[in-house]
Amino acid sequence: MPTFQSNPLNPSPWAQVVRKHPALFGVPFLLIIVGASFGMTSITQTRYDLQNQRATQVTKEEELGLNKRKKKFDIREEYYRLQAQKSDDWDQKRIERPKGVPDWGVPPTEPPPRTT
Repeated sequence: MPTFQSNPLNPSPWAQVVRKHPALFGVPFLLIIVGASFGMTSITQTRYDLQNQRATQVTKEEELGLNKRKKKFDIREEYYRLQAQKSDDWDQKRIERPKGVPDWGVPPTEPPPRTT
């Protein structure tokens, strides 16, 4: 059995032109895609530049001295400060043990079984 022909009854002139010359459709499509890519890079760069500008404005305000009261944290300085403090203001006290409990702890309840 023969296959049906794919020729339409009323072919549009554009379909015939694209079928004969596929570059007429493909080249403009690729140019639009590449051009949009370059356009998006400039828009994205503008966005990041604005974010960076906002961040640098905050650091400029800090440079003007808004946070002069804050002291920078240094772990070594804190260590030496804690070492210099006197630690004689506390006393070691024993707590009372419950009755029947020796000083060295709770005695075992049963000896372990021996295997011979």
